[in-house]
Amino acid sequence: MKWRIDFSINAYKFIEKQNVKDKVIGELRKLILKLKGDSINVNLKKLEGEWKGYYRLRKGKIRIIFEINTGKKVLYVERVDFRGNVYK
Repeated sequence: MKWRIDFSINAYKFIEKQNVKDKVIGELRKLILKLKGDSINVNLKKLEGEWKGYYRLRKGKIRIIFEINTGKKVLYVERVDFRGNVYK
């Protein structure tokens, strides 16, 4: 079964508005390879507090907040934004 990436409306709007689709998709593909067992370096952090259960992926000044459902093999991207705005 292949992995699927789903985006929230807000995440999709940011990606389209800022023209960063290639960067975001590229980082998420690297993450999927890492989940499959490849030794690829990704800047991944498990979040706490209000965002408990989510993970953060960093690409330059952009932060990608997402959930991982390994059973269904789905990455659900909740937010994509610049560092100062993503956690608000």
